[in-house]
Amino acid sequence: MKKDFLTILDLTREEAHGLVQRAAAMKSQRYTSDLFADQVLVMIFEKASTRTRLSFEVAVRRLGGSVIFMTDRESQLGRSEPLKDTARVIARYAEGIIVRTFGQDKLHELAKYADVPVVNALSDSYHPCQVMSDMLTMYEHTPEFEGLKVAWIGDGNNMAHSFINAAVHFPYKLVLACPEGFDPDPAILAKAKELGADVTLTRDPKEASAGAHYINTDVWASMGQESEQAEREKVFAQFQVNKELMALADPQCKFMHCLPAHRGEEVTEYIFESPASIVFDQAENRLHMQMAILEWVFTHQG
Repeated sequence: MKKDFLTILDLTREEAHGLVQRAAAMKSQRYTSDLFADQVLVMIFEKASTRTRLSFEVAVRRLGGSVIFMTDRESQLGRSEPLKDTARVIARYAEGIIVRTFGQDKLHELAKYADVPVVNALSDSYHPCQVMSDMLTMYEHTPEFEGLKVAWIGDGNNMAHSFINAAVHFPYKLVLACPEGFDPDPAILAKAKELGADVTLTRDPKEASAGAHYINTDVWASMGQESEQAEREKVFAQFQVNKELMALADPQCKFMHCLPAHRGEEVTEYIFESPASIVFDQAENRLHMQMAILEWVFTHQG
């Protein structure tokens, strides 16, 4: 039976922790292998990307394989051909599919009909590869997750959802500060709590930041939400990560951001460039974690 990686909850707790340790080992060794020797993975991106595309392409090459990259303009991703047909055709040509898309439903349909693994490089619902990379970054700074407080400041978006899911497997306390109307999906939050995650939702970014070991945020208007930019700037004005907010956190608190950042909006230039910022560690760790994820996916087929 094939394995897909669509959300962090596709992993067991042991697998999630194992991936962090494996990625850390790969990073320390500048790891390469021939896992994908003579194999091709297809990457289909409906959303443009810098870090996601580069990190996945380098990861596949370091594992000995090659990549065919396609945008939505170059594929039939649900346009004039049923998605299930696209999935079955790609599976006849390639050994795996990496997808960056809008709807999570597209990923599930691809995974259902393709008999090769499907990896979620991002959807509007989840960003599991990024957040698993963030677990690696946190592990490098604080190897014990127990007792950590992580603050999420801003939109209850795909990043927030994946941090919620990660809290099921990693024993940190997650406090999300979101403006009214921009909460994470209640079903995702409820499921995580049911599975034992320590997650709290508040309207107060100061409450979320108080004593936090990590403060995390994202852009106020993500790709596809550009028309909402002006309105979101008003709603999120009190949710900027700045000196005042960081001063409430633990003295060793680190600032995190998945990038790209809109400096002067969700985070000030000062905090982004401060010694507390580990955003480029996060960006680098996309490569190492995605190598570990690809290895896990392709070496754990039933």
